[in-house]
Amino acid sequence: MGNHPVSRRALLAGGAALAAGALLPGCKPRLSGVFTSADAHPADYPTVRAVEFMGQLLSKWTDGRLGTKVFAGGQLGSEMDTLEIASFGGLDMTRVYFAPLNAIEPMTLPFCLPFVFDSVAHMRRVVDSELGDTVLASLRRHRLVGLAIYDSGARNFYNNRRTIRSPEDMRGLKLRVPNSDLSVAMINALGANAVPIPYGETYQALAQGVIDGAENNWPSLVSARHFEVIDHLSITEHLLTPEAFVMSEASWLRLDAKDRKLVREAAKQSVPEMRRLWDAEVAEAKQIIAASPIEVTPVDKEPFAALMRPVWDRFITTPEQKAVVEGILSMGGGNTA
Repeated sequence: MGNHPVSRRALLAGGAALAAGALLPGCKPRLSGVFTSADAHPADYPTVRAVEFMGQLLSKWTDGRLGTKVFAGGQLGSEMDTLEIASFGGLDMTRVYFAPLNAIEPMTLPFCLPFVFDSVAHMRRVVDSELGDTVLASLRRHRLVGLAIYDSGARNFYNNRRTIRSPEDMRGLKLRVPNSDLSVAMINALGANAVPIPYGETYQALAQGVIDGAENNWPSLVSARHFEVIDHLSITEHLLTPEAFVMSEASWLRLDAKDRKLVREAAKQSVPEMRRLWDAEVAEAKQIIAASPIEVTPVDKEPFAALMRPVWDRFITTPEQKAVVEGILSMGGGNTA
């Protein structure tokens, strides 16, 4: 038998099909109206529950004809994997952090800039506006249909080496970041060493000393159990980057106009549900951290933000990107890094 190379894309698609088949025996998702969706977060995470809520709405509105089945906990691969699978039609939907989208679509970069949002309320105003629609629409060039923008909270630095009060305290620290050039540039501009590691591998990397720390939001610090292997948490709120919920264009085109409208409406209604769950998770996570031995340190954000101008200038280069950044800043103040 001759050697026939199998592409990574084909292998990923096959893996998704096998996973779907294993968990949905005898069921062909698209024919039955069950949309398969992926998420790297655990099964009880707000984004997972929001997509399940969306499926419940669809089922209610169509007498069970449409619905969703979420494969949580990274069952179908990393966020980059599921984006790729969805883009060529091997997966109906996926929820991803905005950072991985930067690699394929420059218009997603403004939402990922450090210190571009000044509060959660500011970020929510922006993503709910026409700016959010504009950024989601840019994904269509990549065979993805943007359905909703979820929260990812305010991200803070944490580590098991020392207290971070200023950028000087970050020098030499090995910090995990998502697989994103922008995230790497931000960490390096602050004097630390960026180490791109998949989200699911961060706990082990912290526990084994492969990295000194990471940065993430309050719920992730608890749900991923990172709080068990770190000693210091600094409230920098350097990023309020949101998360995207997208649908494969191939799956979208299989729907008639009526069903497309239902999918969009259900996704839209899942956003306030996600935020309700998210806000409760943040409050609970803060209580858990407060009861732990972790040192929590408020910091002055300005010295950190002042180092971000070269990062902004490096990644925001087109008139379209600059217009989005200007729109963001006009809607809530923001930081003019």
